[in-house]
Amino acid sequence: MLGGTSEASALARAIAAAGMAAEFSYAGRTLSPVGQPLPVRVGGFGGVAGLVAYLRDHAISHVVDATHPFAAQMSRHAVLACAEAGVPLLALERAPWTPESGDRWQRVADIEAAVAALPEVPARIFLAIGRQHLEAFRARPRHFYLLRLVDAPQAPLPLPHAEAVIDRGPFTLAGDRALLAAHGITHVVAKNAGGEGARAKLDAAREAGLPVILIDRPAIPARPVIRSVAEVMDWLAHSATPVKADRGE
Repeated sequence: MLGGTSEASALARAIAAAGMAAEFSYAGRTLSPVGQPLPVRVGGFGGVAGLVAYLRDHAISHVVDATHPFAAQMSRHAVLACAEAGVPLLALERAPWTPESGDRWQRVADIEAAVAALPEVPARIFLAIGRQHLEAFRARPRHFYLLRLVDAPQAPLPLPHAEAVIDRGPFTLAGDRALLAAHGITHVVAKNAGGEGARAKLDAAREAGLPVILIDRPAIPARPVIRSVAEVMDWLAHSATPVKADRGE
């Protein structure tokens, strides 16, 4: 299992309860990942070729990609490696968020488009995108940026006016309502990750009438995609049953 989401943890518990032999793989981007009831490996595989070799060397019979919807490189590698190694692949992926009445969303294609969509005048931005793409926002140094990170920064933040809050989801509406108010937030920038654990910021922004710049998910090659742990368990038990490939849109 390629993990890193709450859905991956739920699947790991179900697999362990079923007594299946499995391994949970973390990318290693978080210093203190959530513990799992399965054997865990941490780190990359060395590209597509490395993943192919790993699948063959460890006699892997099935792969479940339960990574974050924005872990596009790993997901692309999984599609290519599983095809080359002849190993069945299934993606456990959250449905993307959709707007509700009162939402002020501006959907953009990527990080660069999110930077370009920021206002020209100084604003107070809740930059809820993790720590991987902060450098891009240096192009708009006049803004204040509030970051929410799982791990405390190991180096100075790359933005001149920024503050980091260290916290791990799931988050609550009451908590995110208070967070936005305490920091005087005027805009929210987020990835369309889907799921319930991080949606609270969007609900809080709707309540406060704040604009949200929402980054669309990256494109991933067609692969079988399902939404629930129960469906994965059924697939593992009856893997001869085909699953229709789609892009999870």
